[in-house]
Amino acid sequence: MIYGTSIQIFLPDGNPRSLKIAEITNRTIQAFLIPRAKLEAAESRPELRQCSVYFLIGAADEDGRPLMYVGEAEDALARLKQQNKAKDFWVVAIAVVSKTQHLTKTHIKYLEWLCHADAQTAARYVVDNANVPSKPYISEPMEADLHDNFETIKLLVSTLGHPLFDKIAKPQRKRLVFCTGKDASAKGEYTEDGLIVFSGSRCNLREVRSAKPYVRNARQRLKDEGILEPKGNVYEFTSDHIFASPSRAAATVLAREANGWFEWKYEDGKTLDEVHRHT
Repeated sequence: MIYGTSIQIFLPDGNPRSLKIAEITNRTIQAFLIPRAKLEAAESRPELRQCSVYFLIGAADEDGRPLMYVGEAEDALARLKQQNKAKDFWVVAIAVVSKTQHLTKTHIKYLEWLCHADAQTAARYVVDNANVPSKPYISEPMEADLHDNFETIKLLVSTLGHPLFDKIAKPQRKRLVFCTGKDASAKGEYTEDGLIVFSGSRCNLREVRSAKPYVRNARQRLKDEGILEPKGNVYEFTSDHIFASPSRAAATVLAREANGWFEWKYEDGKTLDEVHRHT
């Protein structure tokens, strides 16, 4: 049986676009969401003057993955002030601390390593760490406790609008959609996140002459990230990738402007438009 979870989100200044503090009330972990423009407002929070694992998160364009950085700090607020000067890309930070101040330097270094590895596996964000965090030695009971803390971290940061660790799952009900044309042959699923194009899907190699700049630019970004790689007379997706809209996904696959609501079809031939906009 699946049970629900209650998460409390507190707005210290009453502004939903400012500082947010999220917690599961019977757990010891708190997550502070701090917009970069509101970093000064965080200075009044003594909770941030302790050991923390933190995330710097950049804005996503409509086609590519957003950037993120994973770090650890003995004083979360002091480190975020340093990163405010050192790194340009981020627009929001999430600092994770303990309500009981039980996290030590070893704890947060382990959580940093675990968060970095899991974010890489999830592949929803481009992880911008120049150096891969190292895994510290910890006892088996401590490791079990920190994995439990990590499950809380995953839930809180996703609830705050940043699913850093949510893996892109292939469909369980086999409700696949397909997009084909010329040499292109792609399959995916339409979800609450957008249109997921699955690894192994093939795209036309060259854009048509009339392709708008956004089509060329979007495909180039995916090539630069290694998500699209040449394979014979096509480009192939090396990993699952989420597009904000079906049309962006179809344009990437077909290398031209495309209305994804009509280009993506289910096995029975029905289009996304028929299934999701004319029910």
